Amino acid sequence: MASPAATPSRAARRLDSSRPLAAIAVAAAVVLGLPVAALVARALLNGSLAAAAGMPVVVDALLLSLATTTASLVLMVVLGTPLALLLARRRFRGSVLLETMIDLPIVLPPSVAGLALLLLLGRNGVLGPALRVLGVELPFTTAAVVVAQCFVAAPFFIRSARTGFAGVDHDLEDAARVDGAGELALFARITVPLAGTALAAGLVMSWARALGEFGATIMFAGNVEGHTQTLPLVVYSEFQAGNLETSVAAGAILALAAFGVLVAVRLLHWGRVLDLRSGGGG
Repeated sequence: MASPAATPSRAARRLDSSRPLAAIAVAAAVVLGLPVAALVARALLNGSLAAAAGMPVVVDALLLSLATTTASLVLMVVLGTPLALLLARRRFRGSVLLETMIDLPIVLPPSVAGLALLLLLGRNGVLGPALRVLGVELPFTTAAVVVAQCFVAAPFFIRSARTGFAGVDHDLEDAARVDGAGELALFARITVPLAGTALAAGLVMSWARALGEFGATIMFAGNVEGHTQTLPLVVYSEFQAGNLETSVAAGAILALAAFGVLVAVRLLHWGRVLDLRSGGGG
């Protein structure tokens, strides 16, 4: 019989078995993160990221992106919140089809999404004549940027909000009703705070998706500097024009914003986990 000293401990065996997984994880992190790291490093080292503050094309596109994504978020909250609540609380005939249609823009190629918007809302689209009667012309305007961003990003908010609303304890809501709370007060003071982490995560992810939107925007809104040219379009346009450093600077801004968004989502997630473990989740 082998002596105790010659028998590997359970901890040692676990360490040996985890080494291949750790190596794979490190390799994956390098492969996936290295291109973005190279982009940001170049923008920092050659000064193009700092110089972006003085580039009118970058500043204008950044301001336009911030304005349009803010408008998109407002639309998503106003239209998406009731829909997410409905899907979380009610099962009805056609609900599965509705959920599928809501999720469709996530997997739909962005250029196809832009073409679909153009065929629906364009001057010669299905709703084009009706919009002209109302004096509304969407394609190739700033409003078209908002519509395109909202179309491709709203599913992220709706999915997250639906999950958050579904996780709210109904007993707490019923107790509030017994205490005389109206439905609006109940929603604002009980449901939304309890689903707050999921709502915040959905908003952050939706904002990031809207900020990075390219295909649907260029198809439906065009690429007009100062009007429809958002930051992703600057990356493409400046690269096509041979202005590599301007393209790198704009790309680095988007990469840093995306990184910040993912960090924020993970912090929200772990904050929620810690809250639940400490009993704060009810």
